[in-house]
Amino acid sequence: MAQFLLETVWLVPCYALIGGLLAVPWSPGIIRKTGPRPAGYVNLVMTFLAFIHSAIALQATWNQAPQEVFIPWLSTAGLNLTIALEISSVSIGAMLVITGLNFLAQIFAVGYMEMDWGWGRFYSLLGLFEAGLCALVLCNNLFFSYVILEILTLGTYLLVGLWFSQPLVVSGARDAFLTKRVGDLFLLMGVLALWPLTETWDFPELAEWAITAKVDPTVITLVGLALVAGPMGKCAQFPLHLWLDEAMEGPAPSTILRNSVVVASGAWILIKLQPILTLSPIVSSFIVTIGAVTAIGGSLIAIAQIDVKRCLSYSVSAYMGLIFIAVGMKQDETALLLVFTHALASALLVMSTGGIIWNSITQDVTQLGGLWSRRPISGIAFIVGILGLIGFPPLGSFWALFKLADALWETQPWSVGIVIVVNGLTAFSLTREFSLIFGGKPKQMSERSPEVHWPMVLPMIILMGFVLHLPLILQSLSLLPDWASLNKDVALLLIWSSIFGCSISSVIYLGNIPKPIRLPWKGLQDLLAYDFYTPKIYKMTIIFGVAQISKFADMIDRFVVDGIVNLVGLFSLLGGEGLKYSTSGQTQFYAFTVLMGVSILGMWVAWPFWGVQFFDLIF
Repeated sequence: MAQFLLETVWLVPCYALIGGLLAVPWSPGIIRKTGPRPAGYVNLVMTFLAFIHSAIALQATWNQAPQEVFIPWLSTAGLNLTIALEISSVSIGAMLVITGLNFLAQIFAVGYMEMDWGWGRFYSLLGLFEAGLCALVLCNNLFFSYVILEILTLGTYLLVGLWFSQPLVVSGARDAFLTKRVGDLFLLMGVLALWPLTETWDFPELAEWAITAKVDPTVITLVGLALVAGPMGKCAQFPLHLWLDEAMEGPAPSTILRNSVVVASGAWILIKLQPILTLSPIVSSFIVTIGAVTAIGGSLIAIAQIDVKRCLSYSVSAYMGLIFIAVGMKQDETALLLVFTHALASALLVMSTGGIIWNSITQDVTQLGGLWSRRPISGIAFIVGILGLIGFPPLGSFWALFKLADALWETQPWSVGIVIVVNGLTAFSLTREFSLIFGGKPKQMSERSPEVHWPMVLPMIILMGFVLHLPLILQSLSLLPDWASLNKDVALLLIWSSIFGCSISSVIYLGNIPKPIRLPWKGLQDLLAYDFYTPKIYKMTIIFGVAQISKFADMIDRFVVDGIVNLVGLFSLLGGEGLKYSTSGQTQFYAFTVLMGVSILGMWVAWPFWGVQFFDLIF
């Protein structure tokens, strides 16, 4: 049985796709008598089947060599496009995480979307997301991976714009879509430019080519930078990070999947392309630089935000920045471990705050407070999420961050400093958010804010158990370092940065210090609060430039193109009117007119031949 499920594991994306298609009839209201709820239940069943299939297949493939499956798709004019799939412990384990988190997110959505009539659209889009992500981790071909990423971009646009009757939702979905399209455009250029160099898009063949590749450094640098631009957009890296903030206008259950695994889709492609990217030291340095800037900048910006979702979105960008550093430093296994540990802890944080958004009037953390006595389960889940996301032993992210810092301890000590600083800032930011929401006395906006009902509490408790037991899971998979060889200096630095960040934040936001907290220099406060003025810079440069070009093109179209067309039309109209009044009904007049026209046309055609001879005779 296990062997059969392993051989058919490539069908796992079809479960979610079938569930999404079955939910479609409830979306436009074709089925009305039952209400929209069956659409959600059908997707829950299909996602659960996908989870069970992946779990059994993972046991069968553990410690086994990867297998490849080839599905012919198109072969024409020397171009052979075959869908290559990789069946390995890593890909099936990634599918297990995706299906498991989506299953919990769908249960959470049963409570969150209780009174919403958009169940059909919402659950069908969640099915599209799950199918796309599972197909992405199985796909072993760069071209088809790009196609899947485009489908995920479309899914992000549709999910963020679920409540399309609200203007902010529409603008948020549009901005998120357009921002990601910038990176996707450059990624497409890199994908197409890579083919003439390698004549293949399969990741294993690309890795083999990179071993003995002799290519112009400038060319491979440009191709590598284009390939990095796509993952930059997917992972919300500076300066393509604004889409994740705009995407928060969507329902919280979709944010669970987006903040945990969707943002990591770009990192997955980046890890697969590691052999190509390492051919250019400039590209590797660029990846590390972008990761460092986003990690530190995102952590600082998160501290100055007052919206619940914005605080978490910038923390996600900062953590993805650490993954970029790991990839740039050729620490692929560490990057995968960071993706795994971040996915569970981030999903738990979104669930905890999603319940607060669900039955609270405001999302402003400065107007909340005192929810610990009213929401103990959400508060405990938030604490576990914080500890699971920072370097707090023995939870998962401690080992991931330790593995990254330990690998860079001898060769790149400044990178270790970035990891320590980002960890401390993340601990400070998340503790600040917890203190403002759950600590202190109840305020007017939080006096009547009870704990959410069981469909939202149940997935929180289940995921909390996984986060707490993640070290045991990692130990059973032999992914934890040996205690005897543990670098105690790195471990202590991580632990102390976590303690320092949490302690300072607790003293400031749980103490008697007057609120709100202001920095001594207002310019610095505004710089962090307004995202380093990135939106304004976009408006003053790219948006302004596109607007001016559009105005110029509109002017050319109206005054030049339309002017020529209108002028021709005017001459045609005047000519027709002239002919109308020149008709006499006499046949000989018509014949004379035709003869004169033919004569003039003949003279004009023959002029180059006899006109020159005529002038020669005269002169």
